Amino acid sequence: MSSSPSRPVPALPFLLSFAMLPLLWFGATRGGWTLILPPLYGYVVLTLLDGVLGQNRDDPPADLPDSALLRHRLITLVWLPLELCAIYGAIWWATRAGGLGMAERIGLFFGVGMTSGAVGIVYAHELMHQKNRAERWLGDMLMALVLYSHFRSEHLLVHHRHVGTVRDAVTARYNEGFHRFFPRVLLAGPGSAWRAERQLLARAGRGMGHRSNPFWRYGLLQAAALIAAWATGGWQGVGLFAFQALVAVWHLELTNYVEHYGLTREYLGDGRYEPVGPQHSWNADHRATNWFLINLQRHSDHHIRPDRRYPLLRTHAEDRAPQLPFGYPAMTALAMIPPLWRRRMNPRVRAWRRQFYPAITDWTDYNRGRLPMPRGAS
Repeated sequence: MSSSPSRPVPALPFLLSFAMLPLLWFGATRGGWTLILPPLYGYVVLTLLDGVLGQNRDDPPADLPDSALLRHRLITLVWLPLELCAIYGAIWWATRAGGLGMAERIGLFFGVGMTSGAVGIVYAHELMHQKNRAERWLGDMLMALVLYSHFRSEHLLVHHRHVGTVRDAVTARYNEGFHRFFPRVLLAGPGSAWRAERQLLARAGRGMGHRSNPFWRYGLLQAAALIAAWATGGWQGVGLFAFQALVAVWHLELTNYVEHYGLTREYLGDGRYEPVGPQHSWNADHRATNWFLINLQRHSDHHIRPDRRYPLLRTHAEDRAPQLPFGYPAMTALAMIPPLWRRRMNPRVRAWRRQFYPAITDWTDYNRGRLPMPRGAS
């Protein structure tokens, strides 16, 4: 690992994700083959850039005040109005002005959903972890634009607490293909989030009808997003909006699938697991895709310090955390082809088990997502 620089990476490279917006506009106004430009950029060009630019293993200073990160924060703060313009501008163009055919509209809104998922949800994830109420509201509004508002409750109250255990639906099990994982998470997530909020309110002596229940806010924001889609493009606009939301959520859960696939915390008995460590997340130090995803790929450090802002996230060497062979775009593309995914990743999971848990010899229950016997129990 290189020595730490005196300041985090400059903010400018993290604008790489903003290139999705002109690509969407170009595709919408030209139609035809140009509609493949957003996914081509997101999956292929960024992966090629990773190959050219290599990896960045430099660590920023451990902590800097928010005042030193103003430019980095502005990137996430200005995204909401840009995404609003992209989504509703595309609805207006597709339904009223653009003259696009149905296949072209679907292609356009796949790109819109990729943008609201691979960029908007990543930014929402950063914002929802902050203590600042205005930033958390921005995160909620971004999640409402993909009709997945419960993600904040499920992520903060369930995933971060139970990652790597049978209690966390979004920790992908060993040998579980993405196409089985995705519907399982879609079904489990809302109920998991609801129960977590109910428990939190109960501890404060409140019921789910209390105004502090965030599900009221989630419902109102999502309803407003759908009404705006109808006002912009009628029922076809609602359908296109829902399609981009599905594409966005697909990208979110692909990322969740990659981040923790096959990694589990050791069960200690009596309902207890070992503390979360760097070894419980897959990491990638690929430079270009970390710029695009605002360091989301430094995922181990995020789970150790969830409130640490993205420019300050630190890397972890192979002796502390497992490493992915490619950045998230290439790995999520691979995850959509389960046989190729297993061929690439299952040997890495088995190597991780030998490296970090050599004393565990029976992984059957871990593999099946069941509560395992604690080591040493008869």
